[in-house]
Amino acid sequence: MPSASTVTRLITRKNGLDQSRIEVQQRPLVAGPGEAILKVERCALTTNNITYAAYGDSMNYWGFFPTGQTDWGHMPAWGFADVLVSNVDGVAVGERFYGYFPIASHLWMKPERVTERGFYDGVEHRKDLTSAYNQYTRCSWDPYYSPDTEDLQILLKPLFLTSAMLADFLQDNRFFGATRLVFSSASSKTAFGTAVCLEGRPELARVALTSSTNRAFVAGLGCYEQTLAYDELEMLETDRPTLYVDFSGDLALRDRVHRRLGGQLVYSCFAGSAQTTDEAQLTAIEGPQPVFFFAPIQIRKRNAEWGPERVSRYIGEGLQRFYQTVSEGPTPLLEVVVGEGFEAAEQLISRLYHGQVPPAQGNIIKL
Repeated sequence: MPSASTVTRLITRKNGLDQSRIEVQQRPLVAGPGEAILKVERCALTTNNITYAAYGDSMNYWGFFPTGQTDWGHMPAWGFADVLVSNVDGVAVGERFYGYFPIASHLWMKPERVTERGFYDGVEHRKDLTSAYNQYTRCSWDPYYSPDTEDLQILLKPLFLTSAMLADFLQDNRFFGATRLVFSSASSKTAFGTAVCLEGRPELARVALTSSTNRAFVAGLGCYEQTLAYDELEMLETDRPTLYVDFSGDLALRDRVHRRLGGQLVYSCFAGSAQTTDEAQLTAIEGPQPVFFFAPIQIRKRNAEWGPERVSRYIGEGLQRFYQTVSEGPTPLLEVVVGEGFEAAEQLISRLYHGQVPPAQGNIIKL
């Protein structure tokens, strides 16, 4: 009988996301038939993770890693893990995989559809969940993987996936006739990632809306033609057809933008929340009703039209450019901060929930 190992997990109160607790148990590292045990080595924790938790019930994010406790959930995070034990052909001990993990020391998985690229976790409770989150990529296969950019990958790839596919969706629809895009929460990495993907279009003006405290940071990003603080919204011109991309989820702000732009607002979409943890609401007092943008739907469309290889190349090459954008220059746009252990993760989740992490900071937890 294998000796028991210490298995640790961090779980978060579903209705109080600034409250987490560490649980430790002894469990034999035994994999059943068709199972593999992966040891989670590092993960990224950003506002994105708070969004997963905030929409944990409505969009089933709590469903990926059930805790067995009604009021406590496993906040999902993007990270890297190594195979400790494997009873699966094509998944070898010591291999490293990128994907969606709980903030935990170990994950028991059921790899299916194994290819040179990686596998899908076929564990029963994940069968009906969004497949994009069930896919694990083998680092030795990934042409865009490098050990040197691991931290950038887990910080930026999940966000950039939304950025790249949102930019593609808007271009695919010819910007619904707009010649100007307005972004709320423009300091968020997903927002400025989208703006970067839309560079080189002189006919398209990109306008940033942000808090007064982040105004200088956003103006310095170089990917917006105009930057306004939220209390400067009245300075936004109403002279051309405009598209609103909401990354804040702030309903009062959404209504202010809709009222300000009036008949010039041609489309309004909601692309995830950087500022609120309220349930997603798709309403506006006037103008076009907001539409929720969900990246996996556009990925599915492009997989059918382009084939998965071209989609991977489109995202991978864009991501490499985005790494350069945030890393180059005398003042990099992203400062990577590495913390160690579950206590560091617990404190960081609370700080993220309360908006106490600067926009230029990207946090990694080594477990």
